Amino acid sequence: MAVVCAAPGSTFSKQLLFFFLVLVLFCDGCQKVSLQVPSHLKAETPVGKVNLEECLKSPSLILSSDPAFRILEDGTIYTTHDLLLSSEKRGFSILLSDGQGQEQKELEIVLSAREKKTFRKRHTKEPVHKRSKRRWAPIPCSLMENSLGPFPQHIQQIQSDAAQNYTIFYSISGPGVDKEPFNLFYIEKDTGDIYCTRSIDREEYDQFLVYGYATTADGYAPDYPLPLLFKVEDDNDNAPYFENKLTIFSVPENCRSGTSVGQVTAIDKDEPGTLHTRLKYKILLQIPDHPKHFSIHPDTGVITTTTPFLDREKCDTYKLVMEVRDMGGQPFGLFTTGTITISLEDENDNPPSFTQTSYTAEVDENRVDVEILRMKVHDLDLPNTPHWKAVYTILQGNEKGNFKITTDPNTNEGVLCVVKPLNYEVSRQVTLQIGVLNEAQFTNAANTQPPTMCTTTVTVKVKDSDEGPECQPPVKVIQSKDGLPAGQELLGYKAMDPETSSGEGLRYKKVGDEDNWFDINEITGDLTTVKVLDRESKFVKNNQYNISVVAMDTVGRSCTGTLVVLLEDFNDHPPQIDKEVTICQQEKDFAVLEPVDLDGPDNGPPFQFFLDNSSSKLWTLESQDDKRAILRQRHNLNYNYYSVPIQIQDRHGLSARHVLSVRVCDCTVPTECRMAVKEERDAKPNIILGKWAILAMVLGSALLLCILFTCFCVTTTKRTVKKCFPDDVAQQNLIVSNTEGPGEEVTEANIRLPTQTANICDTSTSVGTLGGQGIKTQQNFEMVKGGYTLESNKGGGHHTLESSKGGVLGAADTGRYAYTDWQTFTQPRLGEKVYLCGQAEEHKHCEDYVRSYNYEGKGSMAGSVGCCSDRQEEEGLEFLDHLEPKFRTLAKTCVKK
Repeated sequence: MAVVCAAPGSTFSKQLLFFFLVLVLFCDGCQKVSLQVPSHLKAETPVGKVNLEECLKSPSLILSSDPAFRILEDGTIYTTHDLLLSSEKRGFSILLSDGQGQEQKELEIVLSAREKKTFRKRHTKEPVHKRSKRRWAPIPCSLMENSLGPFPQHIQQIQSDAAQNYTIFYSISGPGVDKEPFNLFYIEKDTGDIYCTRSIDREEYDQFLVYGYATTADGYAPDYPLPLLFKVEDDNDNAPYFENKLTIFSVPENCRSGTSVGQVTAIDKDEPGTLHTRLKYKILLQIPDHPKHFSIHPDTGVITTTTPFLDREKCDTYKLVMEVRDMGGQPFGLFTTGTITISLEDENDNPPSFTQTSYTAEVDENRVDVEILRMKVHDLDLPNTPHWKAVYTILQGNEKGNFKITTDPNTNEGVLCVVKPLNYEVSRQVTLQIGVLNEAQFTNAANTQPPTMCTTTVTVKVKDSDEGPECQPPVKVIQSKDGLPAGQELLGYKAMDPETSSGEGLRYKKVGDEDNWFDINEITGDLTTVKVLDRESKFVKNNQYNISVVAMDTVGRSCTGTLVVLLEDFNDHPPQIDKEVTICQQEKDFAVLEPVDLDGPDNGPPFQFFLDNSSSKLWTLESQDDKRAILRQRHNLNYNYYSVPIQIQDRHGLSARHVLSVRVCDCTVPTECRMAVKEERDAKPNIILGKWAILAMVLGSALLLCILFTCFCVTTTKRTVKKCFPDDVAQQNLIVSNTEGPGEEVTEANIRLPTQTANICDTSTSVGTLGGQGIKTQQNFEMVKGGYTLESNKGGGHHTLESSKGGVLGAADTGRYAYTDWQTFTQPRLGEKVYLCGQAEEHKHCEDYVRSYNYEGKGSMAGSVGCCSDRQEEEGLEFLDHLEPKFRTLAKTCVKK
């Protein structure tokens, strides 16, 4: 398939188009127009397009001489019904007229039908030619954007080599044909001529890829589809425009020349890289226009400053009218204008200045925290910015710190206040020099000079007032010796009345004296000691004791001062040490002694340590670094308490003797040893309770012997004795507390009472004591003679009741003894036993007595009873193993205690 192209985009076509345009400019526009059209035209088919404006500018009336055609305002010709053109040409005229009918033009149109090919049919018996494998890539055809026609405009022709032998029909498809935009192109199926029906906007469609087809009458395609590329040549139909409608730039004032302000950008929709999109920028107008401060780069659109004299205080905003033009800025290029705004940023190029060169103010003496003056300043910089806000400073006259100046954030005024009281008697007038600057540092612009600080003078007059006494200085220090006795006088605190410059008429009162060491003289303010001054007192801090004193005038005005008594140290305290020391044998065999001296460092260490001669056999004492000593065992001692006397002496020879209680213990830490000692000490009361329980058992045994002797005597006399005891004698005696039933029943067999009547109920009451222990007997009982005997180890003698009585009684008294005899015999014996029990710790008596013993972890359930009883085989107390029921209860109770 071959392509014959007379494309408008080629070099030849461009030259031809240029020649045609020039010809049109110099010839009459209303010439005859010839159009080639198909022989058969359907209704409403576009025939072509003519340029009506070349014939008549802005025609208001357009008419066709042939009703088969109608003409639109843009010059497009359409058929009104189906037409069949003969071999002859067909013509008609287009009548043009203006609105008033003064000018009329006529444009002649000639339509000629294309020649029809001789139809040659391919027979089926003919051999089928193979498709050619050779293919030519056709030259892209160009279409002029916004072409004026006439339309349809011939743009290209395609031909197939098979047309030499067969009748070939041509067709096309693709964008502009059967795709958007529809019906832009069409092809003559017989000739292969391709036409464009209307103008094209390149910004909407820049190219079209259309495929051409060649087929025989029976649908056979001898060639492959042929791609056809139609490129749209750009027309400069779009003016450039600024990208941002509202553009605002900012630049600091007083900036250097050549400082970049900003860059403007414009957009052109025409084809990039062509002259149509080559843009140029320029500034048309500056508002205000004098002097010129800005320039713009014509190609990049960058705006820069041209002078260093931009002053915000003179003009804070500039407006620039900009132009952007295509075609490289040529006069025939399209252009657009726009306006940009440039704002100047404030710089601190204007120093603040006082509105007055001097000020005067007044204030009462002794007034504080009072405002006395406000000062205004003038600053041309932008308000409420650090470049405008003022900072005030007192340069001279405030050496004592009586004044303070601050800035009012709302008005930017300087506020001068008095913060420490002024004294009229000292100074009646104060002159201040005050300077002012801005919060921000002054700019270093090239066209500005560093300013000097603006200053002003303020004269403050102090007004006199009658004030109270003054306590100056607030704290006064006096010295005194440590240990100063009571009744001594010290110089007190002195106040002064500023009006008289003396202390006459003032009264003093003590308001602070923690330990009440002093009395104060109301008139002079002097102090008198009422206690001995002690530097080591808890009320003394850093050798100082403070006293607060109030001085008051006649009208009640007062001031308060502090008197500090500085105590000089006196060596009145010997070194002290902890009296209890524990040595844990498992860890070390020594103890470190660290004495403390309540006196000052001059009366303290170095210490000297001395060991008493009585302890030198068991202990050694070594001094260490003059502040400590090591107490060491000469050999491993038994675990026990030891008393170790030592003497400690300070540097001036003041010493004290201390008796240390050293505990040698089998432990690793002292706390374990102390716990064991505590348990051992807690266990000792159990032994004491056991002794009292034993004493109660002895008394019960004595009472039991009395009853047995009485029963024996009654039995031997064979007398009938009237019972004076109740029947439930056994039940009214001691019973085990957890027994819910009655005790054992007491029968005659248990208690053998004499048959004869005894005077045990009628006897007189007598009281006896055992060893001074307060044991009372309430009745005299007659004891049976020949009863049990008691022996004593003391002196090795054998004592009986008979021997204690002093002889043999008469016949009338044979066989019984009175209770007084029994008391006479037992009282010294029991007293002796009790006394020996109390002397048991001296280890001087027989093994039967109570002895001290080491702690073995747990106390005995029953206390020792040996010290309160004689040996059983010598004194015959076997009857204690066979007690009657009421005495068993007593014995059990005593044992449990």
